[in-house]
Amino acid sequence: MKNQWVDFLFGKVTVKVSGKGIERFLNNLTRHGLHIWHVKRHGSETITFIMRLQDALKIRLYARSHECSISFLRRSGMPFLVKRLLKNSGFMVGGILFLFVILILSNVIWGIEIKGAKPATEYQIRKELDKLDVKIGKLQLFVENVEGIQRKLTNNIGSLTWVGVELKGTTYHLQVVEKKDPKKPEQLEPQNLVAKKKAIIANMYVKTGQSVVEINDHVEKGQLLVSGVIGREGQTKEVAATGEVWGEIWFTSHVEQPLITNFKVFNGKEKQKHSLFLGKIEIPIWGFGEPEFTEYESEKNVRKIHFLKWELPISYSNETLRAREEMERIYTEKEAIQRAVELAKKDIKSKVDEDAIIKDDKILHQEIKNGKVILDIHFKIVENIAVGKPIPKETLE
Repeated sequence: MKNQWVDFLFGKVTVKVSGKGIERFLNNLTRHGLHIWHVKRHGSETITFIMRLQDALKIRLYARSHECSISFLRRSGMPFLVKRLLKNSGFMVGGILFLFVILILSNVIWGIEIKGAKPATEYQIRKELDKLDVKIGKLQLFVENVEGIQRKLTNNIGSLTWVGVELKGTTYHLQVVEKKDPKKPEQLEPQNLVAKKKAIIANMYVKTGQSVVEINDHVEKGQLLVSGVIGREGQTKEVAATGEVWGEIWFTSHVEQPLITNFKVFNGKEKQKHSLFLGKIEIPIWGFGEPEFTEYESEKNVRKIHFLKWELPISYSNETLRAREEMERIYTEKEAIQRAVELAKKDIKSKVDEDAIIKDDKILHQEIKNGKVILDIHFKIVENIAVGKPIPKETLE
């Protein structure tokens, strides 16, 4: 099998030899290292055999010393195939160009479909897609991947709750979920407002209901703040108590801040690497070798190549290597204390309502130990502590 492939690669020729002394001629060929095979006799003075093309070029030199005539019956193998292809190179080049054009057109954006969006929102989406270079006629290989498009549309268009982006063949399909208009306030059942945590009343704004506490009163969790029972004795009615009752609450936070911190930053250097993947085999086409920098972060974008509606086992990869370096920051004691307070405030805000206000903070304990500033901080927070609670049945009776 191996010899057949070698013979095909270098070419082989079927030779016809006629005349007297054929046997001596064949013996002379083999003595000089010319390989022949498939020798067949046709009558007493004619034989045919196969030999390599490189040996066939020398055979006439040996035929001159014998009374033999030589003719070549058939030629086969790679050299003759290439020769025929070159002879018909116009057809070959045309066929290659045709396949190349089809391949390119199969990887161009030919459609963008948007579903679930109002006309105004669809107009915004198409404008944003233009900024991202997602346009009809643009080559898919040079457009951001589906996840990146989806993320940027969601971040840049405020009216979107969610957008799904899917690439099918040469068309991008976008499924949109818009933010809904605020619902009308629902009709509340009769209720009281009670304290959701222990606090000192700082401010009040009662829309409906009867306040039963005053500013500076100390209240416990679950204590009644605004009653939903209004009117004079004997002429009362039940309503849904609504409003805001702002209370002062307290937190103590323990925080530690190192005086020396290490962090990594990008320094602006980067390297682009472009490759083709044939299955799992990577073939670099640009950006060879390792980057000059040792510390870096890699971001790889892989795009599938399509031919008409079929996905080929070929992918184009664009990898960006961004250099980063480790930085050391040294805080003074004052800076470390300020940083620790900021971290403590961030932690406190994660534990209270969004509209809560930090009224005051006071450092209760401060020390430097093992290269760290250690603080215990007391915070005063003003927060709406009122929550609705259905009026007890015994009150209604």
